[in-house]
Amino acid sequence: MNGYRKFRNWMLVGDLLWLIVSVSLACLLRYGLAWRSEPRSTLESFGLTLLGSCVIWPALSRLADLGGGGRQGWRGPAIISHLGLMVAVMMFVLLTAAYLARIYFSRLAICYFGILSFLGFVAIRFAVRAALRTRTYTDTARKICIVGSGPVARETAARLAQHPEMRCRVIGFLAPDDTSLDVFSSGGTPTSTYIPAAGVLDALRARQVEEVVFANCRNGDPRIAELMQQCVKRGIAISIIPQPYELYSSAVELVDLDGIPLVRLRSSVNSHRLLESKRVMDLVLCVPLLFIALPIICGVGLIIRLNKGRAFCREERYGLRGERFWLYRLNSSRKETNLPKHERILQHLSITELPQLLNVMRGEMSLVGPRPEGIDRVRHYTDWHWQRLSVKPGITGLAQVHGLRDQHPLEDKTRYDLQYILHRSLFQDVSLLLQTIWTLMIRLGHLHGFVRYSPTSLEDNRAASKSAAA
Repeated sequence: MNGYRKFRNWMLVGDLLWLIVSVSLACLLRYGLAWRSEPRSTLESFGLTLLGSCVIWPALSRLADLGGGGRQGWRGPAIISHLGLMVAVMMFVLLTAAYLARIYFSRLAICYFGILSFLGFVAIRFAVRAALRTRTYTDTARKICIVGSGPVARETAARLAQHPEMRCRVIGFLAPDDTSLDVFSSGGTPTSTYIPAAGVLDALRARQVEEVVFANCRNGDPRIAELMQQCVKRGIAISIIPQPYELYSSAVELVDLDGIPLVRLRSSVNSHRLLESKRVMDLVLCVPLLFIALPIICGVGLIIRLNKGRAFCREERYGLRGERFWLYRLNSSRKETNLPKHERILQHLSITELPQLLNVMRGEMSLVGPRPEGIDRVRHYTDWHWQRLSVKPGITGLAQVHGLRDQHPLEDKTRYDLQYILHRSLFQDVSLLLQTIWTLMIRLGHLHGFVRYSPTSLEDNRAASKSAAA
């Protein structure tokens, strides 16, 4: 963990150094090599710009978790959207402060500064991401084994994979019930190996495991307690995820009480101010979106009506706190087989979901949130799944920008949805809307490959291509 903090600090140092370079380059681009001959007031204004940005950026970086890959890992669209929003906020604060203090500087130069800052921050992170993915860096990462086989254990491994800056590599899972070790081959395919209880430590040492993570293991289990003691004796570090901690339902804080570690769990609550702000943002953005989408909805609806006799359909879904509502969409279902080419394209680009802007206007949905699901699927929800219904459903969300759609497993979507609920904010909503635009552009770019195959999703097409190549 200390190494992770150092990594974040070094990322911040790189950002601050680039701010200095950006100010210098902005002056050169605006005034050329003769910028030194400019009035002293002009040079002082850029000095104040540099000073202000070096104060504002660390605060924004901490607020939005920009010191590394962020909460969404090192995904390119997430990095670009987060940095773009934070640079825009920094420039807004700088311009507002300059206006109130009556400080004059060239608007062209400040534009150069904003653009250069954004491009540099993005380049730094993409370069670091490339370095983190090199074989040299991966081979030197700490080898970790996770004890547990439930959703928390699997998601812990997924999170570690999303954050290579932590220098951890999961080599397998140890199921405490049957002492079987689920290890990974070089191709990432898991293979199960049964290990006698007495030989678990030898198996861990043979695989050069340096740390064991106990994920939601039952308290009082003598085998787990014995394994912990043996790991400590053999010099293998251990980490513990508390049993009552559901990975996405609570924010965690570690308190040191004179040497006694206390894990404080704080449940995610609905702030009235956040809900009101989110509703205002939905209405402000939904009105122009509906104005733009209305010609598309009418045109596509007319085509579907001529082919099927009905342009729109509605489906009963569960919303906030389990309240039922009617979800509107164009009359084209993914469950249908042998869909015509144009309908598969409409579904692929999510054009069939545009009528749900009306649900947003009515307050039944939000632009960003967990996707609402049908009655049959919700009936099989566990308490863990029901947490998805603690907020309004949305047209798009964190699961959708990661490529998950209706046909994907509910467990995978729930993990992303609950991650969004725990960290939701207006900043995250705007970032996810920008990432949704990026996702749709990628789908549009792959449209030619999509219509060549019968599967209804781009992921299925990729899987088919890999199978054919094999």
